[in-house]
Amino acid sequence: MKTLSKNNIENYLLQLPDWKYFNKAIHAEFEFENFKDCFSAMSRIAFECEAQNHHPNWSNTYNILKISLSTHDANGVTEKDFKLAEVIDTIVVPEDEF
Repeated sequence: MKTLSKNNIENYLLQLPDWKYFNKAIHAEFEFENFKDCFSAMSRIAFECEAQNHHPNWSNTYNILKISLSTHDANGVTEKDFKLAEVIDTIVVPEDEF
């Protein structure tokens, strides 16, 4: 899969305001009410990652989930990363949107 140009990445990011591009990856940080809600979202994301055969670099500290997406085979960001980011955004709904 071909890496995207910086211009293409910036255009994709217009649709994903929680995501930023740096260090050859797109990154997001999500805050939840508590650990249980954070871990629940991680579990739902994990199933989608398996379905897409695309796995993030991520970390969790209590109620904070940090995610970085890049396509390792391409050594950068591809459409595959944005496809997963879009799904993650449908799973992670900010509290004020309930």
